Amino acid sequence: MAYFAEVDDSNTVVRILVVSENNMLRGQEYLADDLDLGGTWIETFKDKSKRTRFAELGGTYDSDLDIFIGISPYPSWVLDADTTEWVPPVALPADHDTVPYVWDEDTVSWVEFEVE
Repeated sequence: MAYFAEVDDSNTVVRILVVSENNMLRGQEYLADDLDLGGTWIETFKDKSKRTRFAELGGTYDSDLDIFIGISPYPSWVLDADTTEWVPPVALPADHDTVPYVWDEDTVSWVEFEVE
């Protein structure tokens, strides 16, 4: 079986469907034409062997890089062009190995996680 993500005009992933082995070689055409679903379908891989990561609903497809990009976890985070991962605008404190921190979007900072 193969997985295909449909992307809209802004390259946002709007749905993901599974295609049987019998139709996976013609996945785009099978979904768009044979099933009359239309749209643009891009194959996505659970094992991340291509396109960096598995597509997710609401994520995007970058056609220039031929990769799927996940949803930003917070509005203030930015996409690292080298790793294609979302990163916070403030680095995690140096003692994060011994002190638990969580991201606080209201203050745009890391705050120590209080364990009760």
